[in-house]
Order: sequence, then structure tokens, then C-alpha cells
Amino acid sequence: MYLDDYNFNLPEELIAFQPPQLRGASRLLVVGETLEDKKFNQLEDNLLPSDLLVLNDTKVLKARLIGFKETGAKVEILIERIIDQYNATVQTKSNSKLKEGDRVFIDGKSIHLTLTEKRDYLCCFKFSEPVHNVLANFGDIPLPPYIKRPTLPVDEERYQTVYADPKKVNSVAAPTAGLHFNLQHLDILKSKGIEFTEITLNIGLGTFKPIKTNKIENHVIHQEQISLDSSAVESILKAKNEGRRVVAIGTTVLRCLESVATMYSDLKPYEGETDLYIYPGYQFKIVDALLTNFHLPKSSLFVLVSAFGGSERIMSAYLQAIKNEYRFFSYGDSMFISKAES
Repeated sequence: MYLDDYNFNLPEELIAFQPPQLRGASRLLVVGETLEDKKFNQLEDNLLPSDLLVLNDTKVLKARLIGFKETGAKVEILIERIIDQYNATVQTKSNSKLKEGDRVFIDGKSIHLTLTEKRDYLCCFKFSEPVHNVLANFGDIPLPPYIKRPTLPVDEERYQTVYADPKKVNSVAAPTAGLHFNLQHLDILKSKGIEFTEITLNIGLGTFKPIKTNKIENHVIHQEQISLDSSAVESILKAKNEGRRVVAIGTTVLRCLESVATMYSDLKPYEGETDLYIYPGYQFKIVDALLTNFHLPKSSLFVLVSAFGGSERIMSAYLQAIKNEYRFFSYGDSMFISKAES
């Protein structure tokens, strides 16, 4: 399987640089036996009252910081992962090279970060104050790298799901399929008998890492933290045993569930890491349908949805979406995909 098979030409004007004016005022491409153009508020037309929807309840950190070296040189810091109360791995961007022992100052000189170790493209920093406190007071929402504009006040609300758990502020990117839901829409679905449960996958910067190997199976996927508790396991296994569909709201949910099922050949409570890389040929064990946004060409996420929906069917769907001027990526439109027959 070659990388060029997972490429497509996307006009820049179809990239969504802003959220829609109203949450949920987006389009929905339904990928089943045929392709159907719908509005997102018509999602329930493609759901069954017996369906179980699984949400990722992680919340996005204000993970972007601006600081300065003692020389006055500006340093942009993007948190990759919080290791413990005072330490984090980060990506940095600056005009002058950083070395171990360097300090970066935030808010004048009241807070400093010390570079303790360099790891490939990441740096380890020790914070003089708790990491979460520094980010809450001085950080900005980390918009995806293709949104080349300053963070706006609207992003603090709209780059979070309405169901994000305030106790789980650990992601550096949003689980974007969930951004379409408003509280009223969730209530409507619940009133129709549709059930919900939650998992947690803390999204890392690796989600934006492109595939650079010619053969896609040679790509090394990033690790992310996942948490699947006993309540979610019970709800999902009950649905599977009763022949009901498990619908993943986003690729992060799919990755979490399939990771645990791959580790144990079944679902059981789990908290730890996943490096599961899903590409065509993977046999899906849990998820029956997927709600997701449109992803970047040559990305591991586009490869994942191709594995789930069938490569030819997904490429046809993307080409129709481009022709019909759907909006792409994190703030863009959505697609509902039924699993391809094995």
C-alpha cells in the first residue's frame, strides 16, 4: 500500500479556518451503500434507537505559550504532554537555538521554564509553577497548524466539545467530530432512546504528523494516553451482545476501543498508552459506525477512515465532498460512515 494512494488535491478555499457561525450548522456526508448529502442536524436519520454512541470526553489544554529567553529572544512553546505537576514535553519555535539549561520566562520574569532534556523534535521543560496553573493563566488554545491565524475568543468555546470533562484537561487538540454537537441536539438524540457512554483519549501533537514513508505500513504511529472505565466497558459489551451498533464519535474513540480490544481480544477496563496504527487490512472488532470530520491527505487519520469505510468508497466520498464544496478539517463538515463489509 503506497502513500500516493491516500493523496487528493484539496483547494485551499475548502479548508475551514473559522468555525460555523452556530455550533452544529454544518453539513453531513453519509457514506453507506450510496453517498448522501445532508445537514448535521439530520444525523438521527441515520441512527437507530438502539444505537450506543461513544464520546471522547477529553478537554483541550490552553497548550500554547509565548515566552522569552534572558537575551529577549521570543520562544513559542506548544505542550505535547504533561508528564507530572511541574514537567512537560513540548515543541518549541524560536529564532535562536535552545540548549539544555536555558530558561524561558513567562509573564515578565515571574515564571520560568528550564530546558532539562532535548529529545528529537521535543524538549523537556521543568516549570517553576504547576504546569496546569501556568497554562490556565497564560496559555492560548492550540489551533491546528494549518489554521495560520491568532487564537480568537471564539476558539476558547468552539474548539471544545460541549461534553468535555473539566477534570480531564489533557489534550492538545480537540476530538473534532464532537465539535458539531450542541446540548439541544444531544437531548434530542437521548429522547429518541439513543444511549451514550464516554471514554478518554488525550490527543497529542502526533495526530498532525504526516506519513513520510512510501509504504504506509512502514509508518510509526504516535502514542497517546487512553482510559476506558468499567462503566463504558459494560455499556459497550451489553450493546454488542444485544446486536446493537456501537457508533464512535470520532477517530479518537475508535482508536481507544480498538486498541483495548486488540490488546485483550475483548474489552476490559484499561488505563495506559496506545500506539495502535490502523490501516487497510485491519479487522475491526468493536466499532460499527463512525462520525468523523474530513482529514488531511497522506495522514494516518485518512488512512484509518479508509480502513474503516473501504479505500475506494472513502476516496469517492472525499472527491464528492470536494466537488460539492464541503468544508475540511477541524472546523469543517462531517461524515457518517458505516463500516465496510469484510
